[in-house]
Amino acid sequence: MPHADIKYSPNLRFEPQKVFAAIEDTINAHDSGAGDCKCRSYPAKNSNHTHLLIEVSMLTKPHRNHDFTIALRDAIETAVKVHLLQRCYFSLSITFTDDLYLTNEHQGAAT
Repeated sequence: MPHADIKYSPNLRFEPQKVFAAIEDTINAHDSGAGDCKCRSYPAKNSNHTHLLIEVSMLTKPHRNHDFTIALRDAIETAVKVHLLQRCYFSLSITFTDDLYLTNEHQGAAT
């Protein structure tokens, strides 16, 4: 279950939901076992330059090596930039969690 956080300047015009779909689709095209990508966007209240920062976090797996990461990074960049119609600074980070990371799905409290 990957995560993607998108942080951006308040004057950047784009549709976050379309970027979420582009990120999730790209991850799953490169790794069919990745599953749902939990995406969130955080518009900055203030900024000094128009920018977009995407931070993707994934579980560590043997096939997610250097070559995989470079290919995924480049594919996410291409997929996202289709949705950016104005000049901006662009940053993208892909990190992998350690063995102590816990992720699961809570089904809700029993009543």
